[in-house]
Amino acid sequence: MSREGNNKEMKDLLKQVIAPASDTELRRDLWPQMLRKLEEAPAPELHVPWFDWALAAILSAVLLFFPGSIPALLYHL
Repeated sequence: MSREGNNKEMKDLLKQVIAPASDTELRRDLWPQMLRKLEEAPAPELHVPWFDWALAAILSAVLLFFPGSIPALLYHL
């Protein structure tokens, strides 16, 4: 089978499987609904796990005792 025939067959199969995107407009404005959801939902609490505090403490100690590692840290950021 030739390449052009294979491409045409693939194109026909894709046209059968994928629905045409003729109706791309939204049926309604979603912004008022989004504002309502934001008003209903309480603000999430900022909870930092203990492990993050431990990593921050270790990083602070390393930077305090080995200030030469600061350029290496900045390089990797």
